[in-house]
Amino acid sequence: MSSLFLIPVQAENKHTYTIGVVPQFEIRHIRRIWNPIIKEIEKNTGYKIKLIGSPTIPDFENEFNAGKFDFAYMNPYHLLLAQDSQGYIPLVRDHDKKLYGILVVRQDSGINSIKDLHGKKIGFPAPNALGASLLIRANLVNDYNIKFKPIYVKTHSSVYLNVVVNQTAAGGGVQKTLNQQRINIKGALKVLHRTPEVAPHPLAAHPRVPVEVRDKIKNTFLLLGKNEIGRALLAKIPIKKVGEANVTDYSPLKKFNLEKFHVK
Repeated sequence: MSSLFLIPVQAENKHTYTIGVVPQFEIRHIRRIWNPIIKEIEKNTGYKIKLIGSPTIPDFENEFNAGKFDFAYMNPYHLLLAQDSQGYIPLVRDHDKKLYGILVVRQDSGINSIKDLHGKKIGFPAPNALGASLLIRANLVNDYNIKFKPIYVKTHSSVYLNVVVNQTAAGGGVQKTLNQQRINIKGALKVLHRTPEVAPHPLAAHPRVPVEVRDKIKNTFLLLGKNEIGRALLAKIPIKKVGEANVTDYSPLKKFNLEKFHVK
């Protein structure tokens, strides 16, 4: 792929900066998404960028909490943890859509309100998935005083299937993954509840990275958002409308007291 910019910057700084990406997908898929973007960053800034793959989300959490990454694409709650442990600074995020979780039940379950879930089994992909687990569990306990038995089934697809076959009364997910299910699965389910919305995943920088470097990386992402080819690359992350991110974007997350529900 040719550069999106007319005049590539000559490499003036041989320092290599690392970037970690939350492993929502397996590493080969992450590399397919991020390698073309990294090439454009390198061409536009002159810096070398090395993508570091984390096999699991807990590994990723351990690595950013140890300050392993110069840059990291992480979920919003990860940012709060990373700010506390290392002082990571958000640079850019999607300005098109907010992040929220959904609770689904069978269409014919007879469950029509949150209160109907009291004492029931609810499926989640993992304890620390933000939209599909943390936000939902905090919402049910803090706002509705619902007691339930969480069942962790590893993937969003397994969550939905468990609800369809009556292994759980409800399941946590996000709208995007529900939309991706087969018609027979999606058609058997209904959205009972959606959590409050929060700002979506940021790309963040470790404070050891010089301000000049942070600004060049941030500006490259903003430039990518100004042309069709760049927007197509970012959409795969997914970031549909890239814009600047600020610490204050994620402050509202603190009111949910997610630390009570985070599993180390």
